[in-house]
Amino acid sequence: MTRIALLLSSIAPLAFTVPAAAQSMDHSMHGSTPAPATSPAPAPVAQPAPEAPAEKPMEQMDQGSMQGMDMESRASECSPEHAAMGHCTPEADAPDKKEPDKGAMDHDMVPAADPDCPPEHAKMGHCTPKTAPADAMGGIEGTTGKSGTDLPPGDATAPAPPGDWYADRIYPKAEMDHSRHDMMKENGAQTIAFISFNLAEYQARKGRDGFRWDGEAWYGGDINRLTLKSEGEGVFGEGIEGAEVQALYSRAIGPYFNAQAGIRQDLGPGPDRTYATIGFEGLAPYWFEVEGALFLSNKGDLLARLEGYYDQRITQKLILQPMAEVNFALQDVPETGIGSGLSDVELGLRLRYEVVKEFAPYVGVEWARKVGDTARFARAAGEDTNGVSFVMGVRAWF
Repeated sequence: MTRIALLLSSIAPLAFTVPAAAQSMDHSMHGSTPAPATSPAPAPVAQPAPEAPAEKPMEQMDQGSMQGMDMESRASECSPEHAAMGHCTPEADAPDKKEPDKGAMDHDMVPAADPDCPPEHAKMGHCTPKTAPADAMGGIEGTTGKSGTDLPPGDATAPAPPGDWYADRIYPKAEMDHSRHDMMKENGAQTIAFISFNLAEYQARKGRDGFRWDGEAWYGGDINRLTLKSEGEGVFGEGIEGAEVQALYSRAIGPYFNAQAGIRQDLGPGPDRTYATIGFEGLAPYWFEVEGALFLSNKGDLLARLEGYYDQRITQKLILQPMAEVNFALQDVPETGIGSGLSDVELGLRLRYEVVKEFAPYVGVEWARKVGDTARFARAAGEDTNGVSFVMGVRAWF
C-alpha cells in the first residue's frame, strides 16, 4: 500500500503540468505572446482569418448531408439543354424566381416578324427580315419594305432604270456609254450567222440509187433574221428530180417560235413556179421540232406542208431521230403531178452518232408514198407510188 501511495503522489504533478504546457503552446502558436509590463503597448496586429472547419471524413458524414450534396450537384448538372433531351429533371424554380416569358417580351416590344425570315433564322444569318408593313404597326396598309414580286398587282408605272453608274465617277462618261453599248450588243443584240444541213444523204432503192439534201442558213439576231432554205432530191445518172429554194424574213413571236414570210422558187425539170410563202418554225412541247408553211404560186396554186422530227437520245452521243413530212394541195396541178388533198407522205428513222456537236454521220431508212390524185398522176407517168430507201449521210452545222 505504501508503494501505491508513493506512485500516485509522483504522477499527480504531471497531470497538472501537461494541460498548462498545452495551453501555453496554443497561445504561442497564435502569436499572442504577452509583452513585458514595462514596454509600451504594441501596435494592433491583424488577426489571421479563422481556419475553415475541418472536413468530416466520408465515413463520418451522415446520410442527410450526402443527399443534400447529391441534390445540389444534380441541380447544377441539369442544364436546360439536357433537360430538353430528357437526360435529367431540373429542380422546379421558385415562383418568385421565375424568369419572364421571353416570347411575350418579344411579342410586346418587337413588331410582327417577317414570315419569310423568322427571328431564329435571322440570328443565324440565313436571311434578312424585311421592314414590317405599316398595317402590322397599327397604321394603314402600304408597301413599306416591299419590292419586286412582293408589291401588290396593278398597272402602276415601272420605276426608271438606274442612271447613276459608279464607273462614270472614275472614267469619262462618253467612254463608258460606248462600253455599255457594246456590252448590251454582245449580250442580246449581236448578229450571228448559222448554216446547217439536217439531211445530206445517199439513198439506196431498187437500182435507182439517189441523193437528197435539206439545209438552212440564217443571219441576224434573236428577233429578226434573214433565212434561206433549200431541199431537193435526184437520181444518179438522171439528175435532179425536184428542188426548191426559199428566201424568208423570220421574226421571233415567242420564246420558242418564229414566224416567216418570203418567196419560194422551184427548180428542176418541171415547170418553173414562184410562190409567196408564209409559215412558222419552232420547238413544240416535249421537244418536237416542227415547221409548217403555205405556198401560193404565181399561177394561183395553193399548197401546204407540215413536217417535224424528234431527237431521242440513247446516249450522250448516239441519237435516234424519227421524222415525218406531209404535203397538201387545194386543187389538182397536173403540170407538176400534184393532186388535190393529201398528196404525199414521208416517214423516216435515222440513227446518228455525234463525233462532235457540229458533225454527226447517220444511217437509217425512209418510206415514201404518194396518195390520192397524186398517185394517179404518178402511175400515168410510169412512176412508182411508194418505195423504201436505205439512207446513209451526215448532219452538220457551223
